[in-house]
Amino acid sequence: MARILAIDFGKKRTGIAVTDELQIIASGLTTVATEELIPFLKDYCSREQVALIVIGEPKQMDNSASESEKLIAPFIEKLQKNLPDIPLHRVDERFTSKMAFQTMIDSGLKKKQRQNKALVDEISATIILQSYLYNK
Repeated sequence: MARILAIDFGKKRTGIAVTDELQIIASGLTTVATEELIPFLKDYCSREQVALIVIGEPKQMDNSASESEKLIAPFIEKLQKNLPDIPLHRVDERFTSKMAFQTMIDSGLKKKQRQNKALVDEISATIILQSYLYNK
C-alpha cells in the first residue's frame, strides 16, 4: 500500500505528517517553509508512494471558512497541477494547534521546547492525519 500524507498549511511554515505503508500509524515527518512546499512534496512523492494527501481545513466555530482559507485555496490549485494523480481530501482542523500544544505539555516537553512553532505545526499535521484515519 501507499502512504497518506497530511498537511497543516501555514502562511510561513507548513507541518507535514505521513502514515506508514499500511496506513495505520500517523507520524510527524517535518516542517517546511511554505514557499518550498510544492518542490518538497514533488520530491517526496517521487521517492515514496503516496495514495492521498489530506489537507487541514480551517473553519470558524460557526462552520464558515476561516481567513487562512484564502491562502490555502491557491495552494491546492497549484498542488493539483503539480501532482495531478494524487487525490486530495480536506479535514476540519479546528483546535489542532491547541491539541498539539497540549500534547507537548502532556509528553513532558520543557517550556523552551514548547516554544518551537515548527514542532507545533508538525504535531498539528499528525493530529489532522490521525483524525482522517479515525474517521475513514
